[in-house]
Amino acid sequence: MEKKKGFFSKLLDIIERVGNKLPDPFMLFIGLAVLMIFISYAFSLAGASVIHPGTGEDTPIRNLLSGEGLQFILTSMLENFTGFAPLGLVLAMMLGIGLAEKVGLLDYSIRKTILKSPPFLLTYTVVFTGILGNLASDAAVVLIPPLGALVFYKVGRHPLAGLAAGFAGAGAGFTANLFIAGTDALLAGISTEAAAIINEDIVVTAVDNWYFNIVSVFLLTFVGGLLTSKFVEPRLGKYEGEALEDEDAEELPNAKKGFFAALIAGLLYFAVILTVVMLPDSPLRGEGGSIIPSPLIDGIVPLILIFFVIIGTAFGLVTKKIQSSKDITYYMTESIKDMAGYIVLVFAIAQFIAYFNWSNLGTWVAVNGAEFLRDIEFTGFGLVVGYVIFTGLMNFLITSGSAKWAIEAPIFVPMFMQLGYDPAFTQVAYRIADSSVNIITPLFPYMVIILAFMQRYDKNASIGTYISLMLPYSIAFLVVWIILLAVFYFIGIPYGPGVSTYLENRP
Repeated sequence: MEKKKGFFSKLLDIIERVGNKLPDPFMLFIGLAVLMIFISYAFSLAGASVIHPGTGEDTPIRNLLSGEGLQFILTSMLENFTGFAPLGLVLAMMLGIGLAEKVGLLDYSIRKTILKSPPFLLTYTVVFTGILGNLASDAAVVLIPPLGALVFYKVGRHPLAGLAAGFAGAGAGFTANLFIAGTDALLAGISTEAAAIINEDIVVTAVDNWYFNIVSVFLLTFVGGLLTSKFVEPRLGKYEGEALEDEDAEELPNAKKGFFAALIAGLLYFAVILTVVMLPDSPLRGEGGSIIPSPLIDGIVPLILIFFVIIGTAFGLVTKKIQSSKDITYYMTESIKDMAGYIVLVFAIAQFIAYFNWSNLGTWVAVNGAEFLRDIEFTGFGLVVGYVIFTGLMNFLITSGSAKWAIEAPIFVPMFMQLGYDPAFTQVAYRIADSSVNIITPLFPYMVIILAFMQRYDKNASIGTYISLMLPYSIAFLVVWIILLAVFYFIGIPYGPGVSTYLENRP
């Protein structure tokens, strides 16, 4: 007897059906780009403008149907495509990961190592790995979800559940970590500049949210793992998709030796990197010998790419999957072929995002929305929750965390400081909203990547499938994060060393 579905599960089914009736994603974003052209015309005709909070300059809505706008559309089209930030990252990562996969290293590693972990622990491990993966910045979004899907597939579980768990950790849990990441330093710098509007002596540091982030890691791992096992995977049901090409492949000769060769090569590579980092005046360290920020962090994607090429090549040479340099080129080419659909889709989404940014519509909505939130005069924790929800909604317009904070910080940091709140506290409220809602906005550039990975296991998967799969994680993460924020807020737990909710407690 089929188990009766609950209200939320039925709602997700409706979202999936409606979403999948939308046009093909490529045509959908072409349509949105055209719509953006006419919206910019209407706003420009009405004389809409906004005072940019960062520069203080009057910023008008620019008309894409004007002569200047048409010039931008034509002259920027190729640059929008080739300059789309995630494109190079994804293709570069897939060169290395694809090589390791095509020679059989990933398959063997999963079969012999990860699959031996207790089944109940596997889900939580994928989420936890995704969260910590943000040390590698956006590379985690490209690396963790497909590996999560592959792991689940190999143990006979639904691969989309593994992909969702990995993406929830890497995407929605992006701002949490046990370590200080580049995001901490980036946001803290913007917060300090915004705080200077009220008090030039206040400095927000990279560790000011550290305690909150550490607790967040374990909380989100538990919630993400539980949600995957108890709701997402049961809703997906038994996986009945087509078997992957290599599912029934026999184990390669010398695979065990190849695995150890790859392991040794990887360890040697890490040893070399570590040695260079430890050198006096190391070129991989930043100013003053810092690690964050530093060329090491900025170059993390190429370093990961080289790592996968090294271990993939080592495995391939021992197992005879690689017998000449031509084989390496062949396997890399095959991995890029798998991303052809993504490359086509990027062309359309890159145009839409470029038009949106050039027209200044995102800035107009963000600033006017902030002023409205200020005018309704919320007080206490209600104001904080209202701001979190506002920022979450802004994710549907501006997905770049740093760009959005650069717009919001000069408005909300001084405003909250006037109410007695520490800038680092305002930054925490911003981060939980920005991080948890990212994964469900169609403007999130990595949505198309996850959709491409989904279609590997379900060829009929579309935007509706994607939204219905990730929406539970977004809601759950946002709710538990707000609850955690309330606990810190009302009990008075420090968010980082010497940082509490109120400005008066700052040393």
